[in-house]
Amino acid sequence: MLTIDRLNQHYGSSHTLRDVSFEVPKSACLALLGRNGVGKTTLLKCLMGVLPLTSGTVTFDGRDLSGLPPFERARLGIGYVPQGREIFPRLTVEENLLLGLAGRSNGSAKDIPGEIFEMFPVLKQMLRRRGGDLSGGQQQQLAIGRALTMKPKLLILDEPTEGIQPSIIKEIERVIRMLSERGNISILLVEQYFEFARELADEFLILRRGEIVKRGSGADMDADELRQYLVA
Repeated sequence: MLTIDRLNQHYGSSHTLRDVSFEVPKSACLALLGRNGVGKTTLLKCLMGVLPLTSGTVTFDGRDLSGLPPFERARLGIGYVPQGREIFPRLTVEENLLLGLAGRSNGSAKDIPGEIFEMFPVLKQMLRRRGGDLSGGQQQQLAIGRALTMKPKLLILDEPTEGIQPSIIKEIERVIRMLSERGNISILLVEQYFEFARELADEFLILRRGEIVKRGSGADMDADELRQYLVA
């Protein structure tokens, strides 16, 4: 579904990403792990066209994304939930979700899919509330729901558990597992929370100082070995 080949990125004189190559298979959940500052968010912004590449290619569903702006990548079927959620705080929950529909390739959808409220019932209860009035966990559910309104082929999640209470982490885990089990969406999950990633990942990568230093199947994720890459 997504292929990254020898991706390099520079920020000024800093070489932030170094020959990063990997694939997100169709209908699989790939976890990208690493501590703060190793380049995880930078990598995702490069995949979405927010940051420029120095070299390398990004291919999505057989199409080279080079030169495409973020909105066109979204319309091809990439849903992105950024770190920090980035909902619109002055808009209502409903308005935030309706904005997600603008990412649909045909632009014809006018109604929020009912399955969004089945996944996150709290959003239906708070439909008229402003996004900024929601708790951090509710905002995260809103951000994921907004990305899912466009029915993406690939869902990219940047640290969805950051600053979230345990009960809502369980809700988010349930939704990601359900999406993965459906078999019609690929998931790229960026995390530091090892236990959360281990529960969901079919495959994993470890990023360290802008390089992939370890990769394997989710079943091979050894807690003691991998935590050395996650704990500062």
